Amino acid sequence: MFKYFINILFFFIVVDALSQEQPKDSITTKQDTMVYRSPYGIRLGFDISKPILASVDGDYNGGLEIVVDYRITKKIFLAAEIGYEEETNQEDFTNSTAIGSYIRLGANYNLYENWLDMNNEIFFGFRYGFSIFDQTLNNFTPNVVNGEENGSPYFPSNLVLANTTSRLNAHWSEFMLGFKVETFKNIFVSASLSYKIALSVKEPDNFKTLYAPGFNRIFDSGTGFGFNYTISYLIPFSKK
Repeated sequence: MFKYFINILFFFIVVDALSQEQPKDSITTKQDTMVYRSPYGIRLGFDISKPILASVDGDYNGGLEIVVDYRITKKIFLAAEIGYEEETNQEDFTNSTAIGSYIRLGANYNLYENWLDMNNEIFFGFRYGFSIFDQTLNNFTPNVVNGEENGSPYFPSNLVLANTTSRLNAHWSEFMLGFKVETFKNIFVSASLSYKIALSVKEPDNFKTLYAPGFNRIFDSGTGFGFNYTISYLIPFSKK
């Protein structure tokens, strides 16, 4: 009897031991991940379209525009343009020259999703623009007959030849759409189009401001258009 009891006890011990499931060998695959960090810093450059325009357009006497932006988030860049321009406008009855400086301040939002370590942009931007300039009426032919709808003449006959009005100014808002491409390490080529809306324009006596540096031609609707083509260099401070 005792022998059978020992055999049964041994049987249960063996069964209990076998019932304890051994942990299976598991293979933990550690996934390799590479994190690409984008550079953050100041990007400085200039608009090369202005010297090109001065060489092909006799009415554009020259200009210089310095561009700068600073990345604050993955998608948002603070941006500014500072420049100087001189433009002569030949109209049907007048010839005038505007000369002065301007600044545009705002931000760009990058709409493009870069691959891996690419650092390109397709951006939408907004600017507030301010310009201070002088305007000279070089010569004119009085239009004393053909006013708008045979009304008042465009240019009264008491205008003075070669009259210069100083310290004129213009304020405007500006919407931009453009792209930036990193062609070489930290070197970017960019082009953009802009639509401008005049907020206020100081007019000279007995004349109209036809052109404001930084705004370009001011149409009767108080709107204008702009284009720039820039080369810039990124000075990286960090990567995030």
